[in-house]
Amino acid sequence: MARGKAISVKIPTQRVIAGLEASLAKLEMDYATQEQKEAQYQVSYKAWQKDLADFAIANFSKAENIRTNYRSWNKNLNIDFDITVVEGQFPAEPEKDFETIHQHTYKEMKEEMSNAIRILKMTDEEVVNTSTYNAVARYL
Repeated sequence: MARGKAISVKIPTQRVIAGLEASLAKLEMDYATQEQKEAQYQVSYKAWQKDLADFAIANFSKAENIRTNYRSWNKNLNIDFDITVVEGQFPAEPEKDFETIHQHTYKEMKEEMSNAIRILKMTDEEVVNTSTYNAVARYL
């Protein structure tokens, strides 16, 4: 596709409004449930850390490059070592299946979507031009 050529499409206003309303509802749901999802992730992350410790202890005999550090002032011993891991032996790290939305980002996105919906509901135009669509496309 050649650069510099603009795409000119006409999208029904009601379809854009419906898309924005759905996106706004999803944003609100994601924000409302993110604390619960984060708590679930932290539980699985702590379980993974325990699995890592169990793996390291079970494979300590294979350890290389053992380093120790004893701090006599607080009676603390730190042992650091390397273990070569064969693929498939290592516990899989849990992945976040959600995006963390900070409060200021949430408020900004919600306000922009709400304003766009209000403005689009006030128009008598049956279609939205490309420049208007480009302004709200990131939320759809």
